[in-house]
Amino acid sequence: MNTSQIDRYSLKQYTRLMISFFGCLFVLTLFQYGMLYYKGVIDTIFSVSFLKAIVHQIGFTALMGIVMVFPFNFWENLRSKYGFNLVFVLLSFILIFEALLTAYYCTTLVPLGSDILGYSYADIKITIANSGGFMISVYLLIGIAILISLFLILYRITSKVYHRISKMYPFTIVLFSLFMASLFTDGKPINQNKVQYLAVNLYNSSTEDNSYTSTEEYPLVESANIENVLGEYFELKEEKPNIVFIMVEGLGRDFVGKGAEYGGFTPYLDSLTTKSLYWENFLSNTGRTFGVLPSLLGSLPFGKSGFMELEEYPNKLTLFSVLKNNGYHTSFYQGTNSSFDKVDRFLKSENVDFVLDKSGFGNKYQQQAEDAAGSSWGFPDLELFKKSISLERGENQPRLEVYMTISTHEPFIPPSQDLYEAKVENILLKGGFDSRVEKIIEKNDNVFATLLYTDSSIKWFMESYKTQPNYENTIFIITGDHRLIPIPQRNTISRFHVPLIMYSPMLKTTRKMSSVSSHFDVTPSILALLNGSYELKMPKKVAWMGGAIDMQTAFRSTKNIPLMRNKNELKEYISGETLYTDGDIMQLEENMDISSTFGGGSVQKTLERFKSVNHYVTTENKIIPDSLAIFTIQKEKFTDSETVWLNSVYDGKDSDKGYFVARDLAWNKKWDKALLLCRYNLSGAPSHIDTKILMGRVYSWKGNHDKAAEILQECISINPNYIDSYAALFDVYYWSDKLREGLDLIDKVQENSSSANEIADKISRARTIARNAGIKIHKPEKKETEKTLASVK
Repeated sequence: MNTSQIDRYSLKQYTRLMISFFGCLFVLTLFQYGMLYYKGVIDTIFSVSFLKAIVHQIGFTALMGIVMVFPFNFWENLRSKYGFNLVFVLLSFILIFEALLTAYYCTTLVPLGSDILGYSYADIKITIANSGGFMISVYLLIGIAILISLFLILYRITSKVYHRISKMYPFTIVLFSLFMASLFTDGKPINQNKVQYLAVNLYNSSTEDNSYTSTEEYPLVESANIENVLGEYFELKEEKPNIVFIMVEGLGRDFVGKGAEYGGFTPYLDSLTTKSLYWENFLSNTGRTFGVLPSLLGSLPFGKSGFMELEEYPNKLTLFSVLKNNGYHTSFYQGTNSSFDKVDRFLKSENVDFVLDKSGFGNKYQQQAEDAAGSSWGFPDLELFKKSISLERGENQPRLEVYMTISTHEPFIPPSQDLYEAKVENILLKGGFDSRVEKIIEKNDNVFATLLYTDSSIKWFMESYKTQPNYENTIFIITGDHRLIPIPQRNTISRFHVPLIMYSPMLKTTRKMSSVSSHFDVTPSILALLNGSYELKMPKKVAWMGGAIDMQTAFRSTKNIPLMRNKNELKEYISGETLYTDGDIMQLEENMDISSTFGGGSVQKTLERFKSVNHYVTTENKIIPDSLAIFTIQKEKFTDSETVWLNSVYDGKDSDKGYFVARDLAWNKKWDKALLLCRYNLSGAPSHIDTKILMGRVYSWKGNHDKAAEILQECISINPNYIDSYAALFDVYYWSDKLREGLDLIDKVQENSSSANEIADKISRARTIARNAGIKIHKPEKKETEKTLASVK
């Protein structure tokens, strides 16, 4: 008898594998519901929802059983145990992936869907690293080991019960029946298999038909006559006012203002709502930060994965470009890297005058505390505001300033964390919260401590700004980019529900609006306000996604508002008081509550039409024609042969990789190729400073020292703390015999960079050469001299 036939695994072993697979899915489901119960998100573990989740896991197991039975039999017939081992490995990978997706859902309370396609590897890496990447990796390895061990243990245990299973009908028929049964079971993200949810979303996203059938070439273009609904509330002065935006990370309405579910942790902003124009039922148009800039400052469509992710920007109008064209100085401030979510590229396309990000703070400011992996998002909110206040502002030019805070983001570790967590405890002791909310606050005390810190930072900024030129002629606009992710949400719309606060010393009266508007309406309304008093240079036609902001004090919802949940997930749409959300039709009610309703099916068709327009205008450059654009898109030009070569060495997706390839070319003295790749890299990531420094060095190696110095001086201006810029510029001055410039650079590096000791040899060389040339050198302080000499030694 053939030995291989004796050892061949049969349907018996295959059945045991699938039962063990389901057992692991059952444990993961139990883990999910246990975690959500622990965090206070759900009231009980064992519920109807839990039973539905088990049914869906059975259905997913059945689906895997049907799909894998054929390769199992095929490989087992070819060679003993090959089919079994193949299926075991595949199921193990699926379990690991399911565990990762379940952990993600327990953290964000939103399943990972097709939005994963909208993030680059670099963005994902940064996000994980700054959300406790090291600890996640450790727990992940432990969890994987436990999961695979459980899989093996369950397989061994099933050998004792298989005689019962063998009495069932043929296994494939059973599997098919179970799979069909799961299709008729109502599924929501909480009770669906996460791998299946992701796969279905990716499929739907990739096969979605967004074809544009209208003959209208520019479907968004319309008259610029937006009603000036804000004018009666401001006593505007003769000179144009300063406009200051503060976009607060995660600032949902659930945390701000009277009646907030988690109120009491933003006392300054709460008080400001009573002194301002305040919209309590305002909406962010996206559920993540990626969309706030284009929506709030540009009233722009989304594109496929968010406007800033578009491979090529279409012509557009934004508040940046319109106000810059009317004499405004434009600036943007944030404490993290502006390359994340392609912010730097968007700002460059709008010719923003000044950009401050993580690289530009210098050594006088303290970064946010590092997590266990040694990663930090950047500079916390108070440091951001202190840095901005320290910068000089002109008195004779109006300003548009835009701030993006970062502290209220994972990993929620504010400065003086113990102090703010003690304040959270004191607020809880005062009572006033129901048991569920109190439990959630206790479990997330670091989140609410960070809210207190950010609120305090905004208060400091608002008080300090009174010392800035023309404070009395300034309008402040404060809103959230979306609602905080880790804290449980009341309903689907909560993720987008943010406050809008408009404060100014020029306000005639305060007013609270309960009507529904969105970020799309802010730029058109601000421009209508300014144009009403100053006759701005405005295009005769515009292509705003929004219109005049609703000033009605009573609740009402009259607008059409698309809502993009994540990158690639445009599944919500509001039309009047009807909300379409991922297949469900809901009624929008006071306080942004929602309830089931009948009818309203036309909203889904409206969303489909919007998707087709959204796709068409962003991919075909049909938002506005060239004649209406203030800054037409200046795209870096490459010849066909250059493009072919560039694509052969670099795929354009990871700017760090592009830099390293260019550096290798430069080291091999292929300087023209290196410069070409630098240009290409910077066209996609304009703030990648290492690429700029390399570009400066290459120009110097080619003998163009003036061009090199110009590039490196710009690098220092952008990032005064980064020591590599100084190191390269010292070399350029040395090679070009610019001794006086080298001496001046010594003062600059020692003032701005905390790493000056790392280039002590170049500092010493500059002094020595200048001294030998007879140039008078100021005598350094004793401590400075000792430090430099020690570093050289």
